Amino acid sequence: MANPPAGTASIYPTLLYTDAKAAITQLKEAFGFTEVAVYEDEDGTVLHAELAQGNGAVMLGSKGRGGAFDAAMKNAGPAGVYIVVDEVDAHHARAAAQGAEILMPPTDQDYGSRDYMARDLEGNVWSFGTYAPELPR
Repeated sequence: MANPPAGTASIYPTLLYTDAKAAITQLKEAFGFTEVAVYEDEDGTVLHAELAQGNGAVMLGSKGRGGAFDAAMKNAGPAGVYIVVDEVDAHHARAAAQGAEILMPPTDQDYGSRDYMARDLEGNVWSFGTYAPELPR
């Protein structure tokens, strides 16, 4: 397996949303993601979007627009994504202030992490914490 170029991640969670525009807004405003790219068709349907957080990113698009990925995800349930953040309590405060559904407040874990969980508008579970697994190079 090839290593990605420096400055790029090698794993990108990819999600489909019924209302991708609302998802993008929530991910930016409540969870602090940065919009990298958003591609829409003529009627404003989000075909593909990339949002960054730290040194990683997620890709997302609109459900129901056809194609192999849309078909494969048709009956998929919500996903869970973990994001490493430095200031868990501040991140949680931002998400809560924006009305994100908080599933678990900031909690110190037995394994040394401090994290919290929230649910996005379409049921995906986002965990934000200080634990950063050390990966082999």
